[in-house]
Amino acid sequence: MRGPSPALWLFLALRTALSLEVRWCTVSEPEQQKCSDMSQAFQHAGLQPALLCVLGTSAEHCVQLIAAQEADAITLDGGAIYEAGKEYHLKPVVGEVYDQEVGTSYYAVAVVRRSFNVTINTLRGVKSCHTGINRTVGWNVPVGFLVDSGRLSVMGCDVLRAVSEYFGGSCVPGARETSYSESLCRLCRGDSSGEGTCDKSPLERYYDYSGAFRCLAEGAGDVAFVKHSTVLENTDGRTLPSWGRPLMSRDFQLLCRDGSRADVTEWRRCHLARVPAHAVVVRADMDGGLIFRLLNEGQRLFSHEDSSFQMFSSEAYGHRNLLFKDSTTELVPIATQTYEAWLGREYLHAMKGLLCDPNRLPPYLRWCVLSTPEIQKCGDMAVAFSRQRLKPEIQCVSAESPQHCMEQIQAGHIDAVTLKGEDIHTAGRMYGLIPAAGELYADDDRGNSYFVVAVVKRDSSYAFPLDELRGKRSCHPSFGSLEGWDVPVGALIHRGFIRPRGCDVLTAVGQFFNASCVPVNNAKEYPSSLCALCVGDELGRHKCIGNSQERYYGDSGAFRCLAEGAGDVAFVKHTTVFDNTNGHNSEPWAAHLRTQDYELLCPNGARAEVHQFEACNLARIPSHAIMVRPDTNIFTVYGLLDKAQDLFGDDGNNNGFRMFDSSNYHGQDLLFKDDTVQVVPVGQKTTYQDWLGPDYVAALEGMLSQQCSGAAASAPRASLLLLLSLLALANGLLLPSV
Repeated sequence: MRGPSPALWLFLALRTALSLEVRWCTVSEPEQQKCSDMSQAFQHAGLQPALLCVLGTSAEHCVQLIAAQEADAITLDGGAIYEAGKEYHLKPVVGEVYDQEVGTSYYAVAVVRRSFNVTINTLRGVKSCHTGINRTVGWNVPVGFLVDSGRLSVMGCDVLRAVSEYFGGSCVPGARETSYSESLCRLCRGDSSGEGTCDKSPLERYYDYSGAFRCLAEGAGDVAFVKHSTVLENTDGRTLPSWGRPLMSRDFQLLCRDGSRADVTEWRRCHLARVPAHAVVVRADMDGGLIFRLLNEGQRLFSHEDSSFQMFSSEAYGHRNLLFKDSTTELVPIATQTYEAWLGREYLHAMKGLLCDPNRLPPYLRWCVLSTPEIQKCGDMAVAFSRQRLKPEIQCVSAESPQHCMEQIQAGHIDAVTLKGEDIHTAGRMYGLIPAAGELYADDDRGNSYFVVAVVKRDSSYAFPLDELRGKRSCHPSFGSLEGWDVPVGALIHRGFIRPRGCDVLTAVGQFFNASCVPVNNAKEYPSSLCALCVGDELGRHKCIGNSQERYYGDSGAFRCLAEGAGDVAFVKHTTVFDNTNGHNSEPWAAHLRTQDYELLCPNGARAEVHQFEACNLARIPSHAIMVRPDTNIFTVYGLLDKAQDLFGDDGNNNGFRMFDSSNYHGQDLLFKDDTVQVVPVGQKTTYQDWLGPDYVAALEGMLSQQCSGAAASAPRASLLLLLSLLALANGLLLPSV
């Protein structure tokens, strides 16, 4: 929204400085009455500036009134502070203190029975106990954390549906009126007579902190999301209710963010988020010190039991937490008056994962496509997703190149595209795009990246190390690919085996190897030796063309080149050997191949088994990522793709479309790489630098800072190759030549 003019800012600041008035915004008639009483009490005590009360309809309405200069202050909880700061640029100036041990915060924790074998990573399908719908530690923090960390995917901003499908039944008091009450209220019990089941009130025995813990303690649920002090307040004989008397704190543990567990006393290091206390927020132009001085004088006079007015009690008005939380013991000034600093990183991430407005969600996700086969696959994907009512719907928009996609996404004409490492760097650095999801190529922790390896046959009579590649025959997936060209050629340049003259890398590679197959789209001024091993299609046509019509194109094609004896070494991804041996590829050329018949060439001159790729590789390359504008809700993008891959991710599914298979479209790696096993969330890797890693970014930016001329003009990418070895060197994967 557009802010007030400088002159108006000055007027408002002067008015506040002159102590004319502070207009407090209230959200209900009882709160308005308490505010009026506080105003009179302050007036009788001679406190300045004068306190006036403005009645709003909700906290959000009050924030809007403050931003519009129709009110000045309100006390908000963490979620509302996030919205007020992010959308309206309000600032927190005074914080509440509830407990001297933790100060202006408390901690949201996940509690389980010590005997129950579960971690934060294995909560899917367990039964959950919550303090209440939209409550901070019982709902907002745990759900927001699970979404932000990628453990819980949300399609179309439908958080309630996502939670109902994630847990194996829950008690979420207050969820009875929702569309998913059958699941979200399944564990609730009501009062002793069964009345008030799933009410957001004491009628529901599993409501609030103690109630959620009781839900766990009585065996109804497997995990309870409560406050850090809840277990200790309801165990070891500290509780009066009969259900809590036999409970011992040692029988419960906390689930930590990193997947470990801890005793319930270790909440400072093992929690889901530090939850900030409620805070008084004002416009950026207001003097926070003035607000604190007024309230500090007020609490000095009106926070004692015998005071004529009670600032921190709402009992006289028949309600709770009016103006301030009733549990407040003190108000303190906030030094760093930004909503980000007050909320803290953990809580900010949780809010980011939770706050999704379906009214702001665009009806379509416009996907960038680059070829006719990709258009065809994208069209089929759009139809398949629509039939399953997945949201948002897919629209396919053509572009001329990856960079054209980036330009169109930045301009708001397209929304998403899948890009590889170098293009991710360009998209982030030049166009401000961010990753929304990534590809996983193996079912393990290393699957969201891959390794470039040099594969040879296990042949003791013809064994050679990496240092003796000169004069050998080489197989490459394609010209310009990271695994097939950039990294291996860069490694050989770095080690001094290939010495380009005048940046003419193509000629240098052609002279280094005896013969090669390096498929290319434009063979103009291309050395014939780089196509010498290529075979084209079954009829010998399209030889050396840079697509699947060349049988030796792509990672599997380069490995086939090696397996059929055309080449001596293949430069491919670490997964390629496994994908094409031991029956994993049923095509005739691969049906008889065995994994144990191949080895890897290591940079230190040794050989290694193919499963030792982590220790024996040329470089580690980040996986492809779906890139979007920074104003795109990345959780809705991942939520759509995650729901879609449940239906279409398995190549053997019977739903009529395969997300990670391009064979029906006479192409490879269309929309997603064909060896993708799963689309994964970005987690904490929310920028292009995070996704690529600092060493990879440093190497790329070092390469891009170099310029080649002369012979390199016919091969623009060749200028990168002179410094590609920086990539591997920066990652500590290449040994210096000796």
